[in-house]
Amino acid sequence: MTMTLKLAFAITILLTISFNQIVSGDIGTATSYNPPYTRESAIFVTLIWYTYIPKYCCAATRCNGNRADQFPSGNLFVQVSEGLWDNGAACGRRYRLRCLSGNNRPCKGGTVDVRVVDFCTRRPCPSTIVMSTDAFAAVSKSPDAKINIEFIQ
Repeated sequence: MTMTLKLAFAITILLTISFNQIVSGDIGTATSYNPPYTRESAIFVTLIWYTYIPKYCCAATRCNGNRADQFPSGNLFVQVSEGLWDNGAACGRRYRLRCLSGNNRPCKGGTVDVRVVDFCTRRPCPSTIVMSTDAFAAVSKSPDAKINIEFIQ
């Protein structure tokens, strides 16, 4: 084989492997959620000698609390549902995902790389993956849509 033919063959193999990684992922759904991205519980009040003393309690992300460095640049992060949470082992995982379909053709095309920073805060969770607004905007034209996605780790 000539050097040019070997190079062409190697490039073809690499492109095939890369393409298969993008299109052979898991299927699920995605929605978006708005800031603030750390959760605050409701104010609760304690009655002591007929005096109300307000107490504030912060319930931060389930992965890294209130640490600002848990959020990747560009705000490309997600919460995951029970099926992906894996008792917290999902913290810090990275996924590449793309929009497949949804009502009114919301998909932009392309992919986005995101990091897991939290367990889904709503019960029941509205989707497999709940994306930050910036991450969602990278793949969907419709901010309030529920979209069908393909994702790989």
